[in-house]
Amino acid sequence: MPAPSRRARVYSGTARNLARLAGVLRRGGLVAVPTETVYGLAADAFDARACARIYRAKGRPATDPLIVHLAAAADLETVAEGNDAARRLADAFWPGPLTLVLPRRPAVPALVSAGLPSIAVRVPAHPLFRRLLRRVGRPLAAPSANPFGYVSPTTAEHVRAGLGRRIGHILDGGPCAVGVESTIVDLRAPGRPTLLRPGAISRAQLAAVLGVPVVTGSPVGSARRAQVAPGQLARHYSPRTPATLHARLDPAAAARGPADEAWLFLARPPGPARPNLHWLDARGDLRGAARRLFARLRELDAAGYRHLHLEAAPGEDGFALAINDRLRRAAAR
Repeated sequence: MPAPSRRARVYSGTARNLARLAGVLRRGGLVAVPTETVYGLAADAFDARACARIYRAKGRPATDPLIVHLAAAADLETVAEGNDAARRLADAFWPGPLTLVLPRRPAVPALVSAGLPSIAVRVPAHPLFRRLLRRVGRPLAAPSANPFGYVSPTTAEHVRAGLGRRIGHILDGGPCAVGVESTIVDLRAPGRPTLLRPGAISRAQLAAVLGVPVVTGSPVGSARRAQVAPGQLARHYSPRTPATLHARLDPAAAARGPADEAWLFLARPPGPARPNLHWLDARGDLRGAARRLFARLRELDAAGYRHLHLEAAPGEDGFALAINDRLRRAAAR
């Protein structure tokens, strides 16, 4: 499919628009969609040619799999081989920001899963996306709706800025409520669940439901190697401006720093305001910080700074782990 010659059209969530966009998807087209985590670029998960268009539009390597989104947990067995651990987590957290990696059913093209016999799957919570899924009547594969490797989009305008001349349709569902991608847990060996990507659902929450510890997987160093789930590369979610991650930023040192460098604090720093001092949440609330993280990184990247200084969040699980995971990958070289 050739790239659209005009910028993508943004649609509100009316019944008429949902019917039109469902038709686009059923015919093998692409639609950028809102989820509670970040915006995704959706295609029919059973249509290999449609899913190949996702990879082309994003410039995404074929080694990086897509997440398949379902309208309901009852549809899991149409795309994956479930197990008791998967069903327990689905009962606890779906619809919601949790992705499960399971053995893939043959109905799903291998392209969706980077050629591997596994599949990453979830049931999203965003009401508008759920309405669209029901209209389409088929699972939708959807990675983040941005050029590969760049900061993820959390508004329809972010999508339009990045992919607006490569795709034709964007469904506007407002700013994303969570703001970071879903937690991903590998359940192919259900007795040894593995956290592949942290998100809003914490490792402690997963362990409480499963009754066993959840171990942490290792990042993948190269895009040349097929991955079982997205978000595994050491460098990802990255602004174009060079960045350094700090365990903690010193407000006094930042105030004395050069004006062409930006300082992104978790909470609002004390002292007088300066144009290059920024923060994620005025009070340092981790949920609010996660919701604003990608939008702040995009703003700073567009502001012309020479370097970004990023402050890590305190804590070792939940939103702290998710924020620090994204910041670490954003600052990697």
